Amino acid sequence: MRVGRLRRAHARSGRHDSVPILQEGSAGVKITPSSRVLSMLGEIDFDEWQCVAELVDNPFDDFLDILRSGVEWPDGFTVSVTLPSSPKGVLEVRDTGRGMSKDRLARAVRAGWSGNDMHDKLGLFGMGFNISTARLGRRTRILTTRAGDTEWIGVEIDLDQIKDDFEAKDIVEPKDDLSQHGTRIIVDRLHGTRAEWLRRNGASLRNILGSVYSWILTEHPFDLYVGGTRVKPVRHCRWNDDRYVLYNGKERIPAYLPIDEKLQDGIACRDCGEWQIGSGEVCSVCGSGNLSVRERRIHGWLGVQRYLDKTEYGIDFLRNGRKILRWDKQLFTWNNPEGREGDKEVPEYPVELAHQGGRLIGEIHLDHVPVTYQKDAFEYGDRSWLAAVELLRGVAPLQPKRAPGYLENDSPLALLFKGFRRNDAGLRCLVPGDGNKPVHADTRDWGRKFQAGVSEFQTDEHWWQAVLRHEEIKKQGKEAKTAASVPAQPDEQAVLGALGMPASIPASGTAQPENGPKAVSTVPAPAVAIKERAETRGERLARYEGAALPHAYLSRSFGHPELGYVKVRTLLLKPGERLLDDNGLHVPVLLDQRSGNELAALVDPEHAAFRRFGTDYADLLLVELAAVLKVRARSDWSPSQLVAAIRAESLQDSALDGTTVGAEARDLLAEIRERVAEALDRSGGYTTAYGHLSKEEKTATEEAMIAAGRVGLIGRLGLDSGFVHHVPALALVRLVETMPASFMDGAAFRGPYTGVSSPSGKALSLARVTGCLADVATLGTFAGEATAPQLRRARLSIALLRDELAGEE
Repeated sequence: MRVGRLRRAHARSGRHDSVPILQEGSAGVKITPSSRVLSMLGEIDFDEWQCVAELVDNPFDDFLDILRSGVEWPDGFTVSVTLPSSPKGVLEVRDTGRGMSKDRLARAVRAGWSGNDMHDKLGLFGMGFNISTARLGRRTRILTTRAGDTEWIGVEIDLDQIKDDFEAKDIVEPKDDLSQHGTRIIVDRLHGTRAEWLRRNGASLRNILGSVYSWILTEHPFDLYVGGTRVKPVRHCRWNDDRYVLYNGKERIPAYLPIDEKLQDGIACRDCGEWQIGSGEVCSVCGSGNLSVRERRIHGWLGVQRYLDKTEYGIDFLRNGRKILRWDKQLFTWNNPEGREGDKEVPEYPVELAHQGGRLIGEIHLDHVPVTYQKDAFEYGDRSWLAAVELLRGVAPLQPKRAPGYLENDSPLALLFKGFRRNDAGLRCLVPGDGNKPVHADTRDWGRKFQAGVSEFQTDEHWWQAVLRHEEIKKQGKEAKTAASVPAQPDEQAVLGALGMPASIPASGTAQPENGPKAVSTVPAPAVAIKERAETRGERLARYEGAALPHAYLSRSFGHPELGYVKVRTLLLKPGERLLDDNGLHVPVLLDQRSGNELAALVDPEHAAFRRFGTDYADLLLVELAAVLKVRARSDWSPSQLVAAIRAESLQDSALDGTTVGAEARDLLAEIRERVAEALDRSGGYTTAYGHLSKEEKTATEEAMIAAGRVGLIGRLGLDSGFVHHVPALALVRLVETMPASFMDGAAFRGPYTGVSSPSGKALSLARVTGCLADVATLGTFAGEATAPQLRRARLSIALLRDELAGEE
C-alpha cells in the first residue's frame, strides 16, 4: 500500500522581474520527500497524553457520525487503551466503531491527508495519526474490519524498513465472528522514555483524558478505558445555578452565567478550513470549490468554583467537544492598547490576593474557531477568536475606573469579577468560613472529595452550610460582645424582697389601696410529687448536638506521628445551653467518643474561659485531645509537650510567625485598599486624598507602581483612585483619619460618623477603625521584625478590623 504520495502543485503568481514564470502546461518539480520525513514526524513536540488523545479522537468522530445518522448501535461506543506493561511492551487502542474499507484505510494513514471535515471533527486522521504514532514507537500496525467482513485488513508502517517509495506492508488477520467491527492500532518498539511514562502514569493519563473529554463523556454514551480502568469525566466543582451574591447589598450577581450567542452564519472551505470573506465560489486560500455555509455560535457558561486554587481556575475552551485549552487565564489579562512597552498586558485577576489563587471558571465552546495542529491552542490572531474574547470579557478593563476613557465593562466576565473577585468569608462573597476567616484549605479538600465521587460533596450543600455556619457563628460572637458590654439587670423581685415589700407586688410597683377590697389569697393545693426520669448521658449529648453548629476550622484530624491521630468533629453550642459533664459541672469543652478514631468535641462559647478570659477554642480543645492521645499512645510526654506537638502537627496554618500573620495582614490591606478606592470613586475625592500624601509617600507610590508594571498610570496620579492600590500601607491610616466622612458610615467601614453629634463620639467610632488599621498596616509592612506579642496583637486587630468592614453586618 502506497503511503504519503504528495500531489503536484501548480503555483499562481504575479509577475516579478527576479522570479521566473512557470508556463502553463510545463512540467512541475517533483518534491516527493524522503522516507525520513515520516520518522522525523516523531520529533514534533507532542506530550505522551497528546499522542494517545490523537488516537482517541478518530473513533470518537466515528461514534458521533453514528449518533448523527440515527442508526441503532447495540454494541455500544467504547474505546480501550492498553498501556505497555514493560519497557518492551506495546500500546494498543481498540474501538467498537464501524471499521473502514480498504480504500478508506489507505487514505487514512497517508501522511498529510485527512478525510475529515475541518470543522466537524475532533481528529485529522492522517497527520495527527502519523505524528502521534511516530512519536510513540518505530512500528505501527492498524487493523480494521466492518460487520460482515470476513477478515481484519490492515497496514504496517515500520519506520526502520520503509523506503523512499513509501510502500507500506499490507497485513491480514483472520476473523472469528463476522459481526465484529471496529479498528485496532498497535504501536510497538516504543521509545524508552515514552514507554516508561505510559507504564507508570496510567492514573495521570486517565485524569488528563477525563478532563480533555469531560464534555463528550458526560453528554454522550461513550466509554473510554485506559489500562483496564474506566476514564471518569473530570467535572467542574462549581456553585449551583441558583446561588448568587448581593453586590453593594442590592445588585444580584449569580454564580453561574449561561452563555449562548448565535453569530451570523459564515462560509468556510471544507478542505483547508479557512473562513471566507465575501461570497466567492472558490476558496480565497486554497482555490477549492468545496465551500459550505456553517453555523457560528459561542456557547457554554462562566461561573464560580466552590474553592480557591493556585492553578486550577480559569476558562476551558472547547472545539467540537474536546478541550483545547484547560484552566486558561488569558482573559484575566487586559491588553492595554495605549500601554508602554512592558505595561501593555495588565493582569486583573487575581491580583490583590494572587497568592491565594482564583475561583472564576468556565466552559466555552468555539467550534467555528480554528486551532493549531497540536490542538493545544486556538489561532489567536483569527478574527473569530478575537470576537469571542470581546464577547466574553469586553474591550475595557474589568475595572474600567483604573483606565479612564472606557465605559463600564458590562461583559459576562466583568459581572462575575465584580461580584466574586474578593474572597471574604460569608454570604457577601460566597466563601465558607469558621466564623472568623475563610477556610480555604478545607474547601480545597472538599473539592478533592467531589472529584473522588464522595456523595456528600457532589452538590454544593456542604459548602453552602459552611457559609451559613460562618454567618451564624459570627452573629453569635457579636451578640456575645454586646451582651458582655451591657451591665446585668438587677432581679426586681429580689430587690423588693430586700426592701421588705411583698414579692407579689406588680412590676409597675402600684400597691392596692388599704380601704379597697382585699385581694383573696388563693392557695393552690399541694402538688403530688412525681419523680422525673433522669436524662441519660446519650440523651444529654444528643440534645447538645441538636443545639450546636459545626466549627469548620476545628473539624479535622488531630494528632502526631508519635501519638497517632483522631478525627474530630467540633460543635459550638448555641446561646442558652450550658455544657455539663457527667458530674454536672459546667465545662468549656467536652469530648465524646464515636466509632473508631472519631470524636465529637462540644464547645460552650458562653463559658467564662472564653467570654471573660478570651481563651481560644483551639487551646482548650487541644488540652482535652492531649489527654486522650496520651493514654492511647501510652506516652510519657508532659501535658505541655503534648499540646505543643499536636498544635504544630495539626494546626500549622495558625502558626504565629511573621510570614503567616504578615500574609493575613496584607490580604486584609488589599481588601481595604479596594474599598477605599471605590469610596473615593463614588465621592470624587481622589484628588483631595492624593493631596494628603507627603512627598515621601508620593515618591514611594510611584516606585510601587513602576515595580508593579503600572508605569502608564503614573501620569494620572491624583486624577483617579488608582494610586490607592500602591500607597504605603501606613498612608492608608492617615487617609482614613483625615477624611473620615469619605470612608465611614458604610462607605468602606461600617462605623457611624457623620450622624454622630458629639466630637468624642465621632473620635471613638473612628478610633475603632484606625487603631486596628495601624496595627495591620504596621504588621503588613514590617512582619519579619515583629515579636510574638506584636504578632498576637496584630492577629486580634485583623479579626476586629474585619468586623468593621462595610457590608459585613
